[in-house]
Amino acid sequence: MSSDSASFSSNISIVHPEYFFITGLSGTEYSNYYYIFLFFLYIVAVIRNFIVLLIIALERSLHSPKYIAVFNLALADIGEMNALVPNMIKMFLFESQYISYNACMVNMFFVHFFTTMQSFTLVVMSYDRFVAICLPLRYHAIVNNTVISVVFLVLWAFNVFVLLVVVGMITRLSICKSNVILSYYCDHGPVYRLACNDNSLNSFLGKLSTALYLVAPLIIIFLSYVGVFLALSKITTWEGRLKALKTCVAHLLLAGSFFVPIFSIYIASIMNSLTPNARVLSTSLSYVLPPTLNPILYVLNTAEIKQLIKKIIKNRSTKTVHVAS
Repeated sequence: MSSDSASFSSNISIVHPEYFFITGLSGTEYSNYYYIFLFFLYIVAVIRNFIVLLIIALERSLHSPKYIAVFNLALADIGEMNALVPNMIKMFLFESQYISYNACMVNMFFVHFFTTMQSFTLVVMSYDRFVAICLPLRYHAIVNNTVISVVFLVLWAFNVFVLLVVVGMITRLSICKSNVILSYYCDHGPVYRLACNDNSLNSFLGKLSTALYLVAPLIIIFLSYVGVFLALSKITTWEGRLKALKTCVAHLLLAGSFFVPIFSIYIASIMNSLTPNARVLSTSLSYVLPPTLNPILYVLNTAEIKQLIKKIIKNRSTKTVHVAS
């Protein structure tokens, strides 16, 4: 290990390792096939989400608050997959599991940044559904393109600030217990636990981040749907209720695919019922699967997108007939 010039106090210098070693799935037979599977999901996710970005950007009829949120989600999905999977492939398929200290901090920032933006985006989408169903007459006054764009700009800026603080506080730690990270990327928890000096502030920031990015969003989404279901109960016909509920199904599937696996792993970790390999396997899937499924669950299952795709196919068929004749 090499000692940095910075000082934790007048008498104690901060020690940073030159490199970290990331374990991944250690000692697991055929683990390379799993990483190839993740790479396949990465390709699928990037292509699907890029198509979503392209459709929303080019089709003016989709320039609405709902699809600004969908655009933001696709952007966060692509960002997370690019921050996570290529580095995993490099480390584990090509046996390059050492990562420099500075590269580790950068990796930690971007993986957490894009994952937490997914969480915030799901909250904004739930608010959009809440206003659309509970306050339909005031929807365009409360939720419009300007408002939703400003909300996302604030969320991106807020997220940058918070994660710069969280990751920056890692640099005040002397990492001298070990340089081995029991994870598949530079995860915040496994890194700060390697410190020899006081890491209580980092532990607090980790718990605060969990509350801010997971617990609070889930509570807000739950409360928004309590309001939605109360509003639906006032609709007199079952047809009207089902029609209104249908607009929420895709978002509920998105929220479930994102929050349920993460919370299940978090609870299992608290109860110490996960082995290191089981944690790596479960968390990597919980990070990679939602970006792969989101375009199908939400966009391609949405009436406007289906109609647009049918319109494009119909126009192409018409042009083909004209050329042939």
